[in-house]
Amino acid sequence: MNKADTSAEAASPNVAIHVDQYIEPDEERSKLLIPQSQTSNVTPSGQMRKVKSFTDTHRIRDVSAASGAASARCLRPYEQVTPYPEGSESGTNQYGAPSVRSLASIGMGCTDGRKMVIRRVPTSPTELFHLVRPPTPPDEDTASHESDCDEEEEDDETVHLKPRRPFWANKIQFVLACVGYSVGLGNVWRFPYLCYKSGGGAFLIPYFIILIVCGVPMLFMELAVGQYTAHGPIGALSQICPLFKGAGLASVVISFLMSTYYAVIIAWAIYYFFTSFKSEVPWASCSNRWNNAQCWVPFHNHTKPNGSQTPTEQFFEKKVLNMSDGIEFPGGMRWELAACLVCAWVLVYFALWKSIKSSAKVRYITTTLPFLLIIVFLGRSLTLDGADKGLRFFFKPDWELLKQSRPWVNAASQIFNSIGIAFGSMIMFASYNRFDNNFLHDTVAVSLVNAITSLIVGIFTFATIGNIAFEQNTGVKDVIADSPGLLFVVYPQAIAKMPAPQLWAVLFFFMFLCLGLNSQFAIVEVVVTSIQDGFPDMIRKRLVYHELLVLCVCIISLVFGIQHIIRSGIYVFQLMDYYAASLSITYLAFFEVVAIAWFYGVGRLSRNIKQMTGRCPSFYFRFCWLVASPALLLALWVASLVDYTPPSYRHYQYPAWAQFLGWTIASMSLLCIPVYAVVVIIRSPGNTWREKFRNSIRPTSMCDCGVNGCEICCSDSEPPDDKTTIN
Repeated sequence: MNKADTSAEAASPNVAIHVDQYIEPDEERSKLLIPQSQTSNVTPSGQMRKVKSFTDTHRIRDVSAASGAASARCLRPYEQVTPYPEGSESGTNQYGAPSVRSLASIGMGCTDGRKMVIRRVPTSPTELFHLVRPPTPPDEDTASHESDCDEEEEDDETVHLKPRRPFWANKIQFVLACVGYSVGLGNVWRFPYLCYKSGGGAFLIPYFIILIVCGVPMLFMELAVGQYTAHGPIGALSQICPLFKGAGLASVVISFLMSTYYAVIIAWAIYYFFTSFKSEVPWASCSNRWNNAQCWVPFHNHTKPNGSQTPTEQFFEKKVLNMSDGIEFPGGMRWELAACLVCAWVLVYFALWKSIKSSAKVRYITTTLPFLLIIVFLGRSLTLDGADKGLRFFFKPDWELLKQSRPWVNAASQIFNSIGIAFGSMIMFASYNRFDNNFLHDTVAVSLVNAITSLIVGIFTFATIGNIAFEQNTGVKDVIADSPGLLFVVYPQAIAKMPAPQLWAVLFFFMFLCLGLNSQFAIVEVVVTSIQDGFPDMIRKRLVYHELLVLCVCIISLVFGIQHIIRSGIYVFQLMDYYAASLSITYLAFFEVVAIAWFYGVGRLSRNIKQMTGRCPSFYFRFCWLVASPALLLALWVASLVDYTPPSYRHYQYPAWAQFLGWTIASMSLLCIPVYAVVVIIRSPGNTWREKFRNSIRPTSMCDCGVNGCEICCSDSEPPDDKTTIN
């Protein structure tokens, strides 16, 4: 390998870029003059396209090259790229003159086979001081993995360097993040609970219909938007269609509300986990101090007496929760749960404090290990007496229930919760992808894993419920009242009858803890990423470090979650889950698909996808985005309002003021869309309301003009005006 030496004058008197490139002897070195607003890149189809210099932070790879060409980067306006000799490392060039590199440095990085160093000559004493001693230390967490360039742009008003967005180290980390979220609490906790509540088999039919019509197409759409914009939900939707930026804000609000009570589920799992180490599991008998006269131990061919409770029910309600008689009786703090809640947030913090660099490594364990344990519990549950009774309830639908809206609304809520649609999680995950990642494969993989895992979890859950019904000599639907604590009643009762119940209990609740952490990681990362995208300068100036931002988010969420661990906390929990995660999610999903498919346009989104993957989406995706998904979501939202029934916990009915509180919680996300739309229209330029509206729906930052035919949205077949070639 030889190192070629050439030099060129910088187009700007203050900026020079030197490129160290290793080439074969027969290669020719050419000078590259980068135009002011664009640089040419090679698309996956092998053609040239233009990329704006001030927003495109992705690497565009020439996947048609057999050897894998160096990734193209967008540079600052009118900068000269010149190769420099190795002698300039010491401060002089090959002619003995002082090198620009010896004066000051504002950033450096490398790509495969090429080293890029950006140097700036200070023009004032203040600038020189800031270059030598930056006001804030650089955020090394934002450096991209391995051969990524640390592309940093200088702000006009400040010399603080904005951090680059990190990338996933490899594709496996991204897939594990998506799968970990979909196989988290959404499948293991929420799916059995909603399926049992909706009538078993009557739930599966709308579940798979909505998965095909809305779930898979919207997942593909969110991954495309996140990967193309490299922003979280707020930043992505503000670039796609500023008018619906409130939809991104609403998804962050819902994610924050969910993070406050999802952590409580993790706290319950931690409590059960440590309790399982006792010499005898405390939920196996009625001889404990919290049991009362209504406690009844089930055994074969004995019908459960009216008003009685099993030991597992009393352990959960009277020992773990110490429930009061209603939401109007708050009672005192459950200090044991408070300690478990703090422990849960400590685990979340140390998994997220280094952004995806730390959380991705944790997911190697928290995502893969639960799958092994799920298979083990599946095999055990199928051998229980009466398992066939529960499986018939799970797979045999009651067709009359399909005429009601509740199974359909619950199925939609489950799809969105398990896959992460409309919560901003998938947009956030995809924003850390490289520009040329083929996310179609990821969409299919995540959807299949989600559906298969739901079925597996449903099988071993209802097989266990069938065993309980067999022992209690009752019907499956009468085994236990539907409640959020279904999982903490059914599984411990089955575990208590197994040999070595302590071992099985420890394994089960450790599995549940891992699944809960996977969901919590994604939810909290949505909030953190959105804050970073919305207030980058403030975060770097005030908080300085990413770790402090994550700490603030965790502490605030912990404080808001305390209301769930007082004696009336389960009633608040049920109220929050009903209004925040179920009632408003179809509304939010409808406006998200409208903003992207109707206002931004299916055609424009298809061209963006072709730029990233080299091929346009199929007719199935485009039809669902444009017609099927919005129509089904609108129908579900209207049906949920028409057939609205107030929430309840077992036989307890919430008072009117509690229902009003629930609607207030729901309005925190529902009102984000119309209120912010009005604000955007008022602030948009224009002399008339019509001009303001047209400007409010025009994409910003992603393209220079925001309309079809611009340099970014135009067809790849159109040759750019200025091409940069490397021979």
